[in-house]
Amino acid sequence: MDEFATPSYTALSSAADVIDLTDKVGADGSLDWEAPEGTWRIYRFGYSLTGKKNHPAPPEATGLEVDKLDADAVREYIDYYLDTYDDASDGQGVQYLLIDSYEAGWETWTARMAEEFESRRGYSVLPWLPVLTGQILGDSEQSEQFLWDWRKTIGELIDEHLYGEVEKAVHERGMKCYYESHENGRLYLVDGMDVKKSADVPMAAIWAKEKAGGADYMMSECDIRESASVAHIYGQNLVAGESFTSNGLENRAYIFYPGNLKPVADLAMSCGLNRFVIHESAHQPVDDKKPGLGLLIFGQWFNRHETWAEQAKAWTDYLARSCHMLQQGKFVADILYYYGEDNSITGLFSHALPEIPAGYNFDYASADVILNQVKAKGGRLVTSSGMSYSLLALDSNSKAMSLPVLRKIAELAKKGVTISGARPTCEPSLTGDKEEFARLVAEVWDSRLSNVLEDKTVAEALEIMGISPDFAADDMSGLRYVHRTLKGAEVYWVSNATDEARTVQATFRTSGKKPELWHPETGAREDLSYTIHDGVTDVVLPLVERDAVFIVFREKAREPKVVLPEKVDIIFRHLDTPWTVSFGVDKCVTFDPLTSYTESSDPDIKFFSGTATYTNSTLISEPELKQGRFVMSLGQVGCIAEVFVNGTCLGTLWKEPY
Repeated sequence: MDEFATPSYTALSSAADVIDLTDKVGADGSLDWEAPEGTWRIYRFGYSLTGKKNHPAPPEATGLEVDKLDADAVREYIDYYLDTYDDASDGQGVQYLLIDSYEAGWETWTARMAEEFESRRGYSVLPWLPVLTGQILGDSEQSEQFLWDWRKTIGELIDEHLYGEVEKAVHERGMKCYYESHENGRLYLVDGMDVKKSADVPMAAIWAKEKAGGADYMMSECDIRESASVAHIYGQNLVAGESFTSNGLENRAYIFYPGNLKPVADLAMSCGLNRFVIHESAHQPVDDKKPGLGLLIFGQWFNRHETWAEQAKAWTDYLARSCHMLQQGKFVADILYYYGEDNSITGLFSHALPEIPAGYNFDYASADVILNQVKAKGGRLVTSSGMSYSLLALDSNSKAMSLPVLRKIAELAKKGVTISGARPTCEPSLTGDKEEFARLVAEVWDSRLSNVLEDKTVAEALEIMGISPDFAADDMSGLRYVHRTLKGAEVYWVSNATDEARTVQATFRTSGKKPELWHPETGAREDLSYTIHDGVTDVVLPLVERDAVFIVFREKAREPKVVLPEKVDIIFRHLDTPWTVSFGVDKCVTFDPLTSYTESSDPDIKFFSGTATYTNSTLISEPELKQGRFVMSLGQVGCIAEVFVNGTCLGTLWKEPY
């Protein structure tokens, strides 16, 4: 218990006016102090448990959250936790540990808080504690600077004593770890990139259904790109994501299938995700209770009782092929985007993303990235992991810039790195040197270095630098891309997020190699029409609705221009004869014409949920078969269709167009 007295509530010239009365408090809590003449405000500070418990968990596994600021407490907890798994599996059962999104609530004190604060910030926290009650010490600027130091200390302790300590414990056992941060909308004083850099696999989250107040797709874009930026810069390469999480309330339970999950997957991959961790897959031990067990109200219920479970391989193959390709080589980005030190990426950009022009890609940069991961080389920003960027963009949130970061950015600028965005305006820490801060700002921003583009947007800076888009098209609406470079090849992933099939005239910033179109849904490959000129390659790119394809440049182009004949499908025959439809082994009916189950008066059909078999026949003569390829269009399909012709499976169709 600590007690302090201040001479008034409004007129404190400095923290030196605060008197520490701790040694005048008796064992019974009474204060014995002869106060000097005047009016005094006496504060009594103590700390207690927050009462927060871990969740969701069964009663026998529920208890108070561990102290996230105390390395010893975390270590004792995680060792005990992992020992229980070792005991149950004879030490063979667990290879990875995941720290899911941070939902432990607030925590502002620990037993060694005063010592930790002073060792990290260089001054005592105790005289400044009245600021935590709203009292201003010195002036409002000094009080805000103390609060910045306070929050930074808490963030560092959670980063090092929770995530860092778990990392050490896990690695000592030969295991690896996945770390999420907090998604958004929760109290979180840690920098998400700092947290995830400790993980073997940085991880984000993307929900299958937008959710008002938090888990929407823009938040997911921030979270995934945060994880991707960590993987690119720190060299982990894998970018995982808790994927397709959903809330089953409001009639959303069991409404998901590959066709309506694909846009979510494609959005995730466009932000850098290349390993899907599907949420959730509860064990289903029995067959007589369907749809079976679940995790409270949460899905996407990926288990063997799902109606399309037997056809799921086509969907998981799509995810696997896509992720395999997106794990190759290195990510290509022109921009490194520095967002500052006093907020997380999801806190800053969940409602408005950074203004990055179409056709360019970027990574986020934390203070640690600026200080310890990048250096200047030939006017570019490079990292030891192999990343290289043309432009350092400063977000408006970085105007309050700590001296160490300002020193490094000044060094980069003097070595020729191009910098755009707002100039720094203040040093946020109480221990900052205002004179050095002003001098460094003048040296960089007032000296008119040609590579320092003050108040220029990213688009304006790239235009001034003469950097053309990495990917462009005659119509960029609904298009997203990712570029990976590897020895002897360039791999582009391009997504059409619209509901319309289209053919775009695309331009890729690479030349000398012919493009190939690779389809991750089937593994099929085909050639493309193209023209190579002026260091780029123009490609005629056909895309179906909600498409995502790879354009791979690997073989040397023998001709600078190739024009392939256009494929044209002509309607050959309509199947307008009645269909026989069997619903399991007990019911078989004829549909003439095909109609929705919901229109049937038979309740066994009207409310049917499962797999039905449709049968029809037509004759195609041998001479007709030799006229060209035959494409079967199923029209509207409720979910997934496996197609058999003459007893041979032609594949599984799981998305538009069927």
